Amino acid sequence: MIGIIYYSRSGNTEKMAKFVLEGIKEEGEEGIIKRVEDTSLSDLLQWEGIIVGSPTYYGLLAGPLKDFFDKSVKFHGKLEGKVGGAFTSSANIGGGNETTILSILKIMLIHGMIIQGTSEGDHYGPVSIGEPDKRVESQCKALGRRVAKLVKKLC
Repeated sequence: MIGIIYYSRSGNTEKMAKFVLEGIKEEGEEGIIKRVEDTSLSDLLQWEGIIVGSPTYYGLLAGPLKDFFDKSVKFHGKLEGKVGGAFTSSANIGGGNETTILSILKIMLIHGMIIQGTSEGDHYGPVSIGEPDKRVESQCKALGRRVAKLVKKLC
């Protein structure tokens, strides 16, 4: 099972999460989407893959996601070997999109998770400027497929 955790105020990050789920299903894997406020820390232990979506706020992940992952320290070492990925939405092209994704990926790496980038498209993870378009949809589905394929190989 692959869990997609997200925070969204405008709905753009939520739309991206749904596209990511489609990609997971295209690979024949099970996935679940949960708003961060509806996610328990113990969910992290149940999933082989964890994908996180956040709007870009000052080049970082949104506060509710940061708070959630700050509390995940109680499971430090227990997420080792799980597969991770990230995506973000933003209002501006130069609004700190890649640094937001990297802030999420750093958390995952400190937990010992496995991250796979891509040589095509959005290298670190999908980015939407404003409402997701067809390009973003394609990149989100590709992220879901990439994480699902890696989960199959490793878990």
